[in-house]
Amino acid sequence: MDYRTRKQLWCLLFIAPQLALFLLFTLYPIIMSYVYAFFHWSGFGPLQDYAGLANFKETLYDPIFWNAFRNSLTFMVYVVLIQVPLALLMALLLNADWLKGKAFYRMLYFLPVVTTTAVVGLVMRFVFGAYKGLVNEVLIRGGILSEPVDWLGSIDTAFLVVVIVGIWKSFGMKMVYWLAGIQSLPKEIFEAAKIDGAGPLQMLRYITVPLLLPVGSVILLMSAVNALHVFDLVKAMTDGGPAFKTDMVDVYIYRYAFSGKGEARVGFASAAGVLYGIVVMAISLVLGLLVKMTGGRKGGKV
Repeated sequence: MDYRTRKQLWCLLFIAPQLALFLLFTLYPIIMSYVYAFFHWSGFGPLQDYAGLANFKETLYDPIFWNAFRNSLTFMVYVVLIQVPLALLMALLLNADWLKGKAFYRMLYFLPVVTTTAVVGLVMRFVFGAYKGLVNEVLIRGGILSEPVDWLGSIDTAFLVVVIVGIWKSFGMKMVYWLAGIQSLPKEIFEAAKIDGAGPLQMLRYITVPLLLPVGSVILLMSAVNALHVFDLVKAMTDGGPAFKTDMVDVYIYRYAFSGKGEARVGFASAAGVLYGIVVMAISLVLGLLVKMTGGRKGGKV
């Protein structure tokens, strides 16, 4: 056995555990979810009760599914439209030469990213709690509120709170992506523009933003896809309530497959997951084409 063959075998040996985990816990469940979707199955016993397209039809005619679907898309739109530009502005600020303590601020904004999402959700239940919650205490002592508000228990505020927490939770990651893109830009262009008399706003509009378009399209894609899956945060904070106001498709699927409220319907939940997965893939493909188009422009004209 020659050196090249031994090297390849060692490489295969090192990636084998990761490959085995991927096949067992990622690829196999994805394939089987498509199989389960065509059966009336509770998760136990053999697959015997073939349902055909019945699970898909029931999902499509279920108003609660469409409510969760609408909430998921609305959450994604809010996150993309608010978080992405705000993260860009913060990255520009943290890249400024005059700012002191940059490392501390970067760590501060990135800290929520490395915190377990379920833990964040549980903590936020107390922060926004109606009884002695931190938000209510601050607003009442500041004279803004006269009585506590049940932020997570009211249909008027629950979804907004989930959006705010969701944006805050992943804000640091998008900021780091923007920061990496900004720091990769050639400094010679900015120096030449400064010599020509360009101001900060002009350089931002005509140099920084066009050059960041490829990076921005990738950040947009990742933000949109990640925002479509917020199961752990919503499950810990509201469990989809009140009155399904914060219900997301991930929570909807979990409720039928694993909640234990009545007989589990893994087949029906799998059908809902397949339909939602198709939508997510379609959105990813559209945004992926956007990434390819902007990437091919090499930053646009400067």
